[in-house]
Amino acid sequence: MKFNLKEPVMKPRAVTRITCFFVLALYFALCGTPTNVFADGVAKKGDKVSIDYKGSLDDGTVFDSSKNHDKPLQFVVGSGQVIPGFDKAVTGMKVNEEKKFTLQPADAYGEKNPKLTHKIARSSLPPEPEPKKGMGLMMGAPGQPDKRAMITEVTKEHVVIDMNHPLAGKALTFVIKLIEISH
Repeated sequence: MKFNLKEPVMKPRAVTRITCFFVLALYFALCGTPTNVFADGVAKKGDKVSIDYKGSLDDGTVFDSSKNHDKPLQFVVGSGQVIPGFDKAVTGMKVNEEKKFTLQPADAYGEKNPKLTHKIARSSLPPEPEPKKGMGLMMGAPGQPDKRAMITEVTKEHVVIDMNHPLAGKALTFVIKLIEISH
């Protein structure tokens, strides 16, 4: 077989297409999936988002983190799947943007409701297990969903249970990073 060195072996268009393919492949490898690269900019109501997060209390105690769950938190913005202030903070964020914010109780789990704290006679409880401060319980009425409760006080005569969310009445600080937006 003879090659004519005056004629190109490959046509210039084919070389251009191959070059474009490799440039795009390299770009996606470095920048992420096409969803990340071509997302229309910011998270908005109805978008499914993936978030890395860490939540802490005023004293610095970490109460939750996506690292504890081995995957980012996923939810639909504006759907009510997360606390209201978290939803608002994510709205308008861009992919790879990081943000730190503090939510007051009204935008998180609400204030503690004293009507959800009850004193119960020990004689009305089963003898086992022995109630202890900090012990969690599941309580419910027939035909109603069970609710979490925490024993907050134990005496010889009574036990005090609190059915408020454990984070009710607390300011929550979050550090978040928007990982992905999909529609």
